[in-house]
Amino acid sequence: MATIPTIKLGAEPLTSETVLAVARHGAQVTLAPEAVARVQAARELVRTIAEEDRVVYGVTTGFGHLSRVHIGHAQLADLQRNLLRSHASGVGEPLPEDVTRAMMLLLANSLARGHSGVRVEAIGTLLGLLNEQAWPVIPSRGSVGASGDLAPLAHLGLVLIGEGEAIYAGRHQSSAHVLRQIGLAPLELQPKEGLALINGTHLMEALGVLTLRDARALLNSAVVTAAMSVEALMGSFVPFDARIHALRPQSGQVAVAARMRELLAESEINPSHADCPRVQDPYTLRCIPQVLGAVRDALDYCGGVFERELLAVTDNPLLFPEQGESLSGGNFHGQPLALALDMLAIAVAQLAGFSERRTFSLVEPHDWDANTPAFLTPDPGLNSGYMIPQYVAAALVNEIKLLAHPASIDSIPTSAGMEDWNSMGATSALKARQAVQLSARVLAIELLCAAQLLEFRQPLKPGKGVLAAYEKVRALVPALTADRSPAPDIERLAEVVLAGL
Repeated sequence: MATIPTIKLGAEPLTSETVLAVARHGAQVTLAPEAVARVQAARELVRTIAEEDRVVYGVTTGFGHLSRVHIGHAQLADLQRNLLRSHASGVGEPLPEDVTRAMMLLLANSLARGHSGVRVEAIGTLLGLLNEQAWPVIPSRGSVGASGDLAPLAHLGLVLIGEGEAIYAGRHQSSAHVLRQIGLAPLELQPKEGLALINGTHLMEALGVLTLRDARALLNSAVVTAAMSVEALMGSFVPFDARIHALRPQSGQVAVAARMRELLAESEINPSHADCPRVQDPYTLRCIPQVLGAVRDALDYCGGVFERELLAVTDNPLLFPEQGESLSGGNFHGQPLALALDMLAIAVAQLAGFSERRTFSLVEPHDWDANTPAFLTPDPGLNSGYMIPQYVAAALVNEIKLLAHPASIDSIPTSAGMEDWNSMGATSALKARQAVQLSARVLAIELLCAAQLLEFRQPLKPGKGVLAAYEKVRALVPALTADRSPAPDIERLAEVVLAGL
C-alpha cells in the first residue's frame, strides 16, 4: 500500500476510508489546531459547572439509576475513576486489533468535536497509544448498545489511566508498563472525562464500518463467482439483457445485470449450447441481478447509516460552550446502527444461501450433460471429488441463518428501568462480522467448484471477465485430478473473496 498521509483529526469530517486506513493500515493521527480550540472551550465549561456545583448528569451526579445522588466537589475525580472500574465488566474473547484501533479512532474523533468536555491531554493519550501501535485488550461481549458501548469502552478507558491490559510489541502487558515504554503518563481523570470515554456508539460503528467494507468485497466476488457458475452450468445469458432490467429500475439490480454482461462478454461457451432444450434456468442463475442487486441496495443503506454516524457526537450530556449550556439527551443510543447491522447480516445470509444452491447444482450429477462427472472428479467412485465441500457450505449457511436473526428486536431493560429500551446493536455488529467471515467460505466453495466444472468445458473459453477470475483461482488452486483435502484451498480462496475478485 502507498504511504498513507497523517490524518488531522478535527480538520475535516471522518470517512470510512479514513477509518480503514487507521484500523488496518496503521495511518498516524494528530489533533488539528482547530479541534484543540473546540476541545478547550468545552473543557472550560465543565470547569465552570464543577466549580459552581451545578446539577449536571455525570459531572456532579451518579450514573443511570444513581443519577439522583449528588457528588461533592472533592469526590468528582473519584467518581470518574470508579466509573471506569465498575463498568469494565466485559467478558469473552478480546476484540480483534482492527476493531479496537477503529474504536480508538472513533472515540478520539467524537471527543475532538468539542462537545464532551475532556482535556486535550486525554485525546493526546488516546492518539499516542494508537500511533505507537499499542491497543487495549477489550472483551468483546457486554454492551447492550444503548447508553453507549459502556463495558467495552470502559476497558479501553482503563488503559488510559494505567489500569487493565494492552497489547504492545506483540505481547499482552499491563497498561501501566506499556504507557511507560512509549513515554506516556497515565491520565488523572478530571470531571466528566470518564463518562465521555465510555458514552458512545464506537464499538458498533467500528464493527459496522469494517464489516461493511468486507461485505462489499464479498458482494463483488459473489457477482463474479455467479457469472463463473453461469458459464460452468451452461446457463442462458438472456436474463441479463438490459431491456429486462430497464423495466424494473431497482438500482442494485440494474448494476449487477450490467456487471454480469461485462463478465460474460466474448464467451465461447455460450454459443456452444444455443440449441439447448432448456427453456429457463433455476432462479439461482436466472435471478442473479434481482437477488444480488437487492443485497447491493441493502449494503448501500447500511453505508449511509455508518457514514452519517462518523459525523456524530454520541456522548451525554453534550456541551455547547457558545451558549454555556449542558444538554442531556440520547445520542448514545445505538438503534440506527443496530437496525443497519441486522440488515447487513440478513443481506449477507441471502448472498450465502444463494451461493450454496449454485454449489449444489455444480456438484450434482448432470443428466443433461454426459461430459460432466458427478461431484466434479474425473474418476467418480474411487474419488469423491467435491461432494463434501457442498456439505460444508450447507452447514455454514445453516449457521449464518441463525446469525441473521435480528438482535435489535429484543430489548432487555437495564439500570433499574432507567434504561428501559436497549438496541442490542453490539450483538448485531458481532453477528454481522461473523456472518461475513463464514459467507466468505461459502462463496469460496462455489468458486472452487465453478472453476473445476470449467475444466470440463475446455477447450471452449468463458467470458473474458470469468476467464480472468478463473486464472486467479488457478494461480492459487490447481485443478482437481484426484482427491486431496479441499480445506486449504477453501481458505486460500476465502482470502481472495474478501479482497474482492
